[in-house]
Amino acid sequence: MVRERGREREGGRGRDGEREREGEGGREEGGGEGRESGREGERGEREREISVYAEEVVSEIKESRTQKKSERKVSSAVSNMSRRYDSRTTIFSPEGRLYQVEYAMEAIGNAGSAIGILAKDGVVLIGEKKVTSKLLQTSTSAEKMYKIDDHVACAVAGIMSDANILINTARVQAQRYTFMYQEPMPVEQLVQSLCDTKQGYTQFGGLRPFGVSFLFAGWDKNHGFQLYMSDPSGNYGGWKAAAVGANNQAAQSILKQDYKDDASREEVVELALKVLSKTMDSTSLTSEKLELAEVFLTPSGSVQYHVHSPESLTKLLVKHGVTQPAAETS
Repeated sequence: MVRERGREREGGRGRDGEREREGEGGREEGGGEGRESGREGERGEREREISVYAEEVVSEIKESRTQKKSERKVSSAVSNMSRRYDSRTTIFSPEGRLYQVEYAMEAIGNAGSAIGILAKDGVVLIGEKKVTSKLLQTSTSAEKMYKIDDHVACAVAGIMSDANILINTARVQAQRYTFMYQEPMPVEQLVQSLCDTKQGYTQFGGLRPFGVSFLFAGWDKNHGFQLYMSDPSGNYGGWKAAAVGANNQAAQSILKQDYKDDASREEVVELALKVLSKTMDSTSLTSEKLELAEVFLTPSGSVQYHVHSPESLTKLLVKHGVTQPAAETS
């Protein structure tokens, strides 16, 4: 009996140990299942965050595409609107612009530079020549400087065919005034008359503006030596020093710094050569690439218009140290 009771106790203890081991195994299995469920929850949260972020990115892309499309529509509408006024010289755009007049001014920006400087005893005009062919007859052709009357000359920047028409018109007006009143036409009156013609080509239909700007140099008994600048719009103004054509802004800045009111013609010539050498497109300044003219009074009191020859220009360039003399060829 004692042995049987001992066996029962040992069997009970064995069953209790098995139950404890089963409980521990169950707890281990439950812990593993909890960890797996936690991991799955974290994965789900990450997937939801990724999906939300992806949706936000997609919405932003759609919004940017929509915005770009709207911007394109607006820009195309503006360009279409501007084209309506692009070819019409007499109609203002909604921005208050005359596009053909602006295009004419752009054509001048591609032309050779022209500079005018007022001195106390005269006016100096200098211009950069674009045509420098050896076959060109320089003694009978001019590209930048033109004489309008005995007391008025001009420098040109822009389309030369347009300039020829306006120069001939100015010459006729000057001679007509002299014939009627038996005296030279005042310089400002001549400039104003020519600018009225230029302005008419921006106001009447079927016409285009003249693609040329002028620098007028002259003398009259009313105001003495004068320098005027006009543009394709018909606007003009009196200047002490002015520049038109390519790199005109750079030339204007140099003139502002170095111009002096009491400078003589010789000093003004040196300044003009200096400005042109610093602003022209060519690397070196030679007599073949420029034209230089002066308007001054002779000792007898008459107005003289003088254009420097290539030989005279070479001497001036060497004298003022702008360039070196060309080597002689055998």
